[in-house]
Amino acid sequence: MRDHTFEGPAFGVLGPVVAWNQSSHQIDLKGPRHRAVLARLIVARGRVVPVDVIVDDLWVDPPAGATSAIRTFVSALRRALEPDRAPRTKSKVIVTEGPGYAFHAAPDAVDAWEFERLVREAADSTSAQALELLRTALQLWRGPAYAEFADEPWVRTERSRLEELRLTAVERLASAQLDLGRAAEAIPDLDAHVTEHPWREEGWRLLALALYRSDRQGDALAVLRRARRLLAEELGIDPGPRLNDLESDILRRETHLDLVGAEQIFTQVSAAYDRTVEAGSKSRLESTVGLLRSLAVAGGSGLETARNQRLTVIGAAEQLDDVELTARIIGNYDVPGIWTRSDDPRQAARIVEAAQRTLDRLPDGNEPARARLLATIALESRGVSDHRGLECARAAVQIGRALDDPGLLAFALNGLFMQTFWTTGLASERDGIGRELVDLSVRHGLATFEILGHLIRMQALGALGQFAAAELHAETVDRLAGRHERPLAAVFTTWFRAMRTAATGADAAHCEKLYEAAAANLYDSGMPGLEDGILPLAILSLRVWRGLPARFDATTQWGPYEPWARPHLFLAHGEVNEAAQAVDALPDPPKDLLSEALWCLTAAAATAVGDSRVKERARAALLSAASEIAGAGSGMLTAGPVSHYLANLGQTETIR
Repeated sequence: MRDHTFEGPAFGVLGPVVAWNQSSHQIDLKGPRHRAVLARLIVARGRVVPVDVIVDDLWVDPPAGATSAIRTFVSALRRALEPDRAPRTKSKVIVTEGPGYAFHAAPDAVDAWEFERLVREAADSTSAQALELLRTALQLWRGPAYAEFADEPWVRTERSRLEELRLTAVERLASAQLDLGRAAEAIPDLDAHVTEHPWREEGWRLLALALYRSDRQGDALAVLRRARRLLAEELGIDPGPRLNDLESDILRRETHLDLVGAEQIFTQVSAAYDRTVEAGSKSRLESTVGLLRSLAVAGGSGLETARNQRLTVIGAAEQLDDVELTARIIGNYDVPGIWTRSDDPRQAARIVEAAQRTLDRLPDGNEPARARLLATIALESRGVSDHRGLECARAAVQIGRALDDPGLLAFALNGLFMQTFWTTGLASERDGIGRELVDLSVRHGLATFEILGHLIRMQALGALGQFAAAELHAETVDRLAGRHERPLAAVFTTWFRAMRTAATGADAAHCEKLYEAAAANLYDSGMPGLEDGILPLAILSLRVWRGLPARFDATTQWGPYEPWARPHLFLAHGEVNEAAQAVDALPDPPKDLLSEALWCLTAAAATAVGDSRVKERARAALLSAASEIAGAGSGMLTAGPVSHYLANLGQTETIR
């Protein structure tokens, strides 16, 4: 039973699938097939589920009259959920749309949706607020999500996603307790958490830290050693740098392990700043850019907040009609970028427009500001097909070298990296940029750009198949990121190691599990341009390379990669004509880190259906990358050697 504030029934899927009426009494949902239909529609989150898809999901071998049975189930559910609905009026909950049905409900009508909202809200809250929000969120769980449908393929992805979010919420709750000085209170739940999920390194870290702050140094060290043993036994891996560093810090009794009232300090400083600096002043605008930059490199909600506020600050600067101030506001946001798909393309386009307007008005002689505006245009034009971004990047680098300004040159080199995708096969060129960034950053103490340089080299060397050398850069990234508190870096090194395992021929099922584990780090990272569709694309690329069928359920979210997945999904179901039509309609892949991988998926599908026109397009695009590992340059996934696809493109056999 649960309370709700909206009109209409409430639904529970965090446990057995149930529904409650306005009086919080459980509604009789009839039989298991009725509950299965309801669950299947809730999983779709408002999207239409065709009747034939529901039939296939409910029965391995659908009986005669299955379609009619589904309609009967839906009618019964509508009567149960809306008993007061007048005859011949449309249902508001289970709605008929096109070839099937869609589930419509208020945002707080489903416990899973409410759980996600509370977790998101907690990420942007103080520790005290987060503690209450996360406690409320976790109390919504009555058992495993969609408990009675655990073995159904159509719910597997959603169950895994919700369970991962639950485990993350448990860890964030413990982190909030630690921040508030409640270490002893966190220990019992953390102990149970790591016992049930021994592969969760963050759980082990928090438990050890809680024990240490409870004056149990010996127990903290014992926990870390138990974690090391279990990780080796369960996964065959060593602990990550955060666990290793914590063990060393505990042995040395480093003072930074002790509770510091960071939130209290921040609140006091913010209050003093508000009293001292006038709202809307130029100095306040400039200092806000520095704050946004710090938030962005912190990742997660900080990155999202910085992205959301950046245009507001730029707009405020433009309203003051001070072009040099505006240039500083735009150009001083020198946050490094490693992923070539924008998190918010519309915002990026507006920033490019503002930078160009400012550049056009900037007086002659202010070369540093000019270079930073050019570098900003290059960075924010990532993935755009015209050559303006490349021209701006080259000009910014030239100015940076002439001025001998290390910070400016590092920012400009980042823009140049983002523009080295105008054709395939440029991994060696990107490796050179990474090498220069590392050398420059080491000489001048530019820690964030040093991490970026190593990430670029990790990616580029992966594309060239030099995985041992790439791993050395990944290890350096982990070490530097831990030292300088750059948590986003671990997202990329974790994915790299999953990709490296796949590229070196490990069992496909094992590789898919590693990809799924890596994807868990992406949740709430603040990088939707990276997260959207990357996990299924990684698995699809592996399967296509290994000659395995593309097995995915109807709930798979392909994001921007759906056009390149579609032909392979049709082929997996034996729908050759549909696959041929999908191949014929394929666009050229975006010119970014995944270009070679998407071209290889294109090549494989075109070869399978015998489309000579698309085969020739793929061959022409891939020839310059013939010596590279497709997709490995992303540091996230691989479709195998490009030469494998070029060889197959030369074959004439088709399945027609």
